[in-house]
Amino acid sequence: MACDNDPMPQSFEYDVLIIGSGAAGLTVALNLPEHLKVCVVSKAQISSGATLWAQGGIAAVLDDQDSTENHISDTLNAGAGLCHEDAVRFTVEHGRESINWLIDSGVDFTRDQDAHYHLTREGGHSHRRIIHAADATGHAVSTTLTSQAEARPNIELMSGRVAVDLITNRKLSLPGNRCVGAYILNLEDNHVELFRARFTVIATGGASKAYRYTTNPDGASGDGIAMAWRAGCRVANMEFNQFHPTCLYHPHAKSFLITEAVRGEGGLLKLPDGSRFMDRFDERGELAPRDIVARAIDHEMKRLGADHLYLDISHKPADFIKHHFPTIYEKCLGFGIDITREPIPVVPAAHYTCGGIMSDERARTDVNQLYVVGEAAFTGLHGANRMASNSLLECLVYGRAAAADIARREADIPPPPEAPDWDESQVRDSDEDVVISHNWDELRHFMWDYVGIVRTTKRLQRAKHRVDLLSAEIGEFYSNYRVTNDLLELRNLVTVSDLIICSALQRRESRGLHYTLDYPGLINEVRDTVLVPTTYRTLAP
Repeated sequence: MACDNDPMPQSFEYDVLIIGSGAAGLTVALNLPEHLKVCVVSKAQISSGATLWAQGGIAAVLDDQDSTENHISDTLNAGAGLCHEDAVRFTVEHGRESINWLIDSGVDFTRDQDAHYHLTREGGHSHRRIIHAADATGHAVSTTLTSQAEARPNIELMSGRVAVDLITNRKLSLPGNRCVGAYILNLEDNHVELFRARFTVIATGGASKAYRYTTNPDGASGDGIAMAWRAGCRVANMEFNQFHPTCLYHPHAKSFLITEAVRGEGGLLKLPDGSRFMDRFDERGELAPRDIVARAIDHEMKRLGADHLYLDISHKPADFIKHHFPTIYEKCLGFGIDITREPIPVVPAAHYTCGGIMSDERARTDVNQLYVVGEAAFTGLHGANRMASNSLLECLVYGRAAAADIARREADIPPPPEAPDWDESQVRDSDEDVVISHNWDELRHFMWDYVGIVRTTKRLQRAKHRVDLLSAEIGEFYSNYRVTNDLLELRNLVTVSDLIICSALQRRESRGLHYTLDYPGLINEVRDTVLVPTTYRTLAP
């Protein structure tokens, strides 16, 4: 029960509430009219999301030898027939202006000796079109946009807060289909606060923490996708989880990604005996799309019983390596690996959620005044396999589109209605937190084993059985105890894992990132996997 000395619940009202502080969320905030009162909330520090860790760069047509048609064609090819061409064209055609906005904002991209911006090439790209800041592009973008947001008097940045659920007219028993804010847990005092807003933007990233091995930061627990699903939004193509082929394999190297640009600049994948193998799987070798490379590595590891394979760029000059990959060089050196002299031990790891909350070219969802940008969104850009470095571009293009749409509509949207404070009167503190930690471990293990790089129907059915049990258990736990960050993340991961499993069971073919031994070929019908909340109510505890 609530204690007598508990603080009074806090409540806030804004024009725009942005949940998530990565490139997508900050792009929205910085492109909104400055007369709007904006709040950006973040779980940890403002610049702590997946953007911060992005190494490779941002894909855009910036060279005269390249063209938008080339970029569009490459993206469509990588997406294995499922990309929405209108979304691809929209994104690519707005690429240059988005990069120019970043440059004007102060992002210091790497230049060649002739002062032109250096462009690198990654898997699936036919031309050099990846603009980058050495091998720490995400850090440069994140810190620059954060400093810009801190300087805006109309933008309030709140860290140490995790969203619990969206507030909709339906939940308030009011007419209409509108989002009016969110309940958000303040991690400092562990109390839930009320945030009301005329517009709400989900920018919470993906759900790769559903898997045992991932390149993502701890906050990538699918919060926004799960909340939007519970609020009535459709989700699409959740079966397409991208596994990055090369995560550093070391017992103390938690979630450290080896950027695809290492292969783009000549890095070679090798077996433990030093021999290459990618040419046996694809004529493009190391520059094949990520799904092919990840499956090839997974196949060779299982064939050999190996814990890891190797990525070798030591044949390049040491100065070249240190200049292009300073972060990777220093990180590996800290673990006793000199990449100028020896290969890097690598394994695949869950990296990117290609599906998500369905949205349009203005980033609008099925719920009025609710937007989604970044990895949490399904725009149709990525199809069945995200092409390297298109993700940050998507954050920028759709973030700017969302801000423009809000600016067009804000004069017509009334203030949010009153909403009740979060009720903690019927719950108590948990004395069984071991349930959360045990279920967390179990979920991530069976998702890795049964819903990983290579799938079968039997494995998916086993995973579905386990996730149903966890869903019921977590739903009961959520109803009886005070919410905590771990409980909220687990609740959301269970929901999103269920969405992934149900989507995978529906796709009876192998396409892009979804590869099943039971259906190794393609079917003639090219379709998205769309889940509708009214049909799958049991997925939401």
